[in-house]
Amino acid sequence: MEELETQEAWINPSWYVIQCKGGESFRAAEHLANQGYEVFHPVLSVKRKRQGKYTLVTEPLFPYYLFIRLDQIVSNWRPIRSTRGVLRLLTFGNTPIAVPDALIETLRVQPHHQEGSHSIFSVGEKVTITDGPFKDLEAVFKRCKGEERAIVLLNVLQRPQDVELSIDNLRKN
Repeated sequence: MEELETQEAWINPSWYVIQCKGGESFRAAEHLANQGYEVFHPVLSVKRKRQGKYTLVTEPLFPYYLFIRLDQIVSNWRPIRSTRGVLRLLTFGNTPIAVPDALIETLRVQPHHQEGSHSIFSVGEKVTITDGPFKDLEAVFKRCKGEERAIVLLNVLQRPQDVELSIDNLRKN
């Protein structure tokens, strides 16, 4: 009975972890998919400052890693090593490390961008205003107003006031 279960584990496809070369996980995922492999490469959207403006950038959830679904008997494992962007298949000794299907399903269902996470500032975080009439003053980030604007709490004439500014004019303290 135990031998039958072991054989079934080798026949049923499982998820495995592939370590990618630096900055090449997107390339590796694309080339593996082009070869017919089932690949899962979880990504998230992050707002980054580029050339003075904030832009939405897609980044891997796990830099340098992606998941591939393989069958121990049917799948051809040889081309994986020579695929562009792939460094190696993670193993323990000579045995590839299988990842539970439940973990992959959780990652697929989980939103990797939560409400308000597109902002690089957190509510209540202290910020410095970098341009305009309030330049170099410290404020408290309150919330985003659309993609380009933010509401901050600023002490004006000894009273806290809500002030609307461009997100580009704020810097984390």
